[in-house]
Amino acid sequence: MNEIVTPPVAEDAAWASINTPLSISELTAFCRDIERLYRINPMLEFQYFKALGQQHYAYAGRNLSHETPFEFDYTFTVKELPDGLQVDYDQGIRSRTLFKIEAAPQGSKLTITDYYERLSTEEREQHLHEVDKSLVVWANYLQRFLITWSRWSRFAPWRWYMRRIWQPMKPTARRITYTLLWITVVEIALIALGVAIYFVEYR
Repeated sequence: MNEIVTPPVAEDAAWASINTPLSISELTAFCRDIERLYRINPMLEFQYFKALGQQHYAYAGRNLSHETPFEFDYTFTVKELPDGLQVDYDQGIRSRTLFKIEAAPQGSKLTITDYYERLSTEEREQHLHEVDKSLVVWANYLQRFLITWSRWSRFAPWRWYMRRIWQPMKPTARRITYTLLWITVVEIALIALGVAIYFVEYR
């Protein structure tokens, strides 16, 4: 369930595949929320993500996948396919991203492929600093998210928190929140232990 397959990067494409516990229909429905799909990527800090019209979107921010982060500002169109989704970018070195959904022995398989076929080889070499290197990390985080989604999405408060609080956060804010929550859990556990010792020793 936790295997991530990352074949070698081709000349004009890079891809990563993950297994998920969701059915094909569940994974397809999940991927239709394109903003959530992209915001799960921990290497992207969004300034905004907005719908421009029917299946047409714009997003801007900072990509942290390079040693020196770079700014991005893209518009794209989403096209539904029989076996997934295709995102066509209006500008930038990346021409499209394909989300292919297939059956797997214990759920489904999602393959994300980034295509860099818009520019010639010479032009691509001049824009290597704009290549999104976060694909493997994104796939890893997507798999973790989908496993958690499979377990907890039936609970409305959890869905509300993930949609309204967690999703708009920057990756750094998510990490800080996660750390603070664990610290709180440990503190509560220590307080409970102290109370238990008090009652055992003095009652």
